[in-house]
Amino acid sequence: MASVTANAVFVDANPTLGSVMERLVRDSGGLPIHVNRQPDITVDEIERVIGNATVAIIDHTALPTEVARNCPELKHVVFLGTGARSYMNPEELATVGVEVHTIKGYGDTAVAECAFALMWAAAKKIPIMDRNMREGIWLRSDVTQLTGKTLGLVGYGGIAAELARLARGVGMQVRAWNRTPKDAPGVSFVSLDALLAECDVLSLHLLLNDETRGFLSQERISQLKPGAILVNTARGALVDEQAMIEALKTGRLGHAALDVFNVEPLPADHPLSSLENVTLSAHSAFRTAEANLNLIGAALEHYRRIVATQ
Repeated sequence: MASVTANAVFVDANPTLGSVMERLVRDSGGLPIHVNRQPDITVDEIERVIGNATVAIIDHTALPTEVARNCPELKHVVFLGTGARSYMNPEELATVGVEVHTIKGYGDTAVAECAFALMWAAAKKIPIMDRNMREGIWLRSDVTQLTGKTLGLVGYGGIAAELARLARGVGMQVRAWNRTPKDAPGVSFVSLDALLAECDVLSLHLLLNDETRGFLSQERISQLKPGAILVNTARGALVDEQAMIEALKTGRLGHAALDVFNVEPLPADHPLSSLENVTLSAHSAFRTAEANLNLIGAALEHYRRIVATQ
């Protein structure tokens, strides 16, 4: 490997990812990385934390282009995930000499398992009964049997493929729509209109970009079967949030099981938090020990490649 001239900072390490990073760095022979154990930092603090680093590893902190411009040594951002556009503008950063790297596939199984769990929790109304029982209310409800029902997948990458495997294993029919042609054993690929009309559960698996922002619009929500379940472990901004809330209030949409939101953390007074037919998860689908190890390992591989080019 070339002599090390780059240096990196993990900008916003939470306790778990910080520990994984420090352990892997020790095992790798000590690549120059500063782990900033400050998971919640403000925009005003980012410039100070990055300092003279060449590489910034970022979990969930926004990086405005004007801040990057004030970090003259910064040349690379390694974003821990695929949704960098939710936190920064890669094209704008490129104009100030900063390349953004993303990480795919590290948590496909973890996220698929979460989507699967959210689907079952919603279908069986477990969160509703749990809340009622904690308040002393013993109110049993009719629930949905998922065996034989149809799962619709919007987008078919690694996570959707894992979810399809799980759903087929419990006897569900799986339909999918993808923006480019694909095929997979046991999965029927159909038009988007057909998918929306046929599915009992709709699960979103698209990357967020200018084309997919607001993808699940009011019009598309209206095409769903009455009472359908929506699962979103991708990005909150894929959905017209107000249209979703209205559909939940009227019962047109039976339940929304959500791990991602337009604003995170979700404000305590957000309308979604007061709706009974909503199941909430704190953007934690990918947080498993296995996925964390894959994620940080992949970030270090990006860093090694950067160092090798210096």
